[in-house]
Amino acid sequence: MAMIVPYPKNKDLSFTTKDLKVFKTIRSLSEVSIMSVLSKISYFQNRRDEVPNKELAKTLAETENKAGIAELVANLKHKNKSVQSDCLAVLYHVGYVKPHLIADYVEDFLALLKSKNNRMVWGGMIALSTIAELKPKEICANLDTIKQAIDKGTLITVVWGVKTIAKVASSSKSCKSDIVPILLSQLKNCIPRDVAMHFENSLPAIDD
Repeated sequence: MAMIVPYPKNKDLSFTTKDLKVFKTIRSLSEVSIMSVLSKISYFQNRRDEVPNKELAKTLAETENKAGIAELVANLKHKNKSVQSDCLAVLYHVGYVKPHLIADYVEDFLALLKSKNNRMVWGGMIALSTIAELKPKEICANLDTIKQAIDKGTLITVVWGVKTIAKVASSSKSCKSDIVPILLSQLKNCIPRDVAMHFENSLPAIDD
């Protein structure tokens, strides 16, 4: 007969905040396939830094894993905001090196500019800047949305917004006449220390 060992009555069953966070991560991981690209983002690796996201982006870019990229795009609407932002970070890091792999998701990135989550707004703008020369027509058609994001956004949104529309202007002459006034307005209204930066970022829109 197996011997039953009674559990100590005075055993402390309380959990620390760290314990609860680990349990939460394990539970979240249980909902994600171990073969899933999503399981490799920083959040599901229980990391607060960007290293896992950058490593995943490098792998996706090198292998041109379109299915993995599609999975990340689908999770831009994940119920967890940390998952959303990690997925977006991976995507724009892919865009830095191989923009064609995320170019077809231009509409998804444009939609993020209307998000109430500022992290998604500036992340979406970064993604757009990486594909601006590949999708100038689609971005130009949403110029009002981009302008509103720039006008209401934080500095990082403004910086990447200027880069985005400047690249569009250099690739689409038909859109250039609408973009140049926006760039000039930014130069006129920004604080003095940002003038040089915005001017440099606007250079692609200037004719040779």
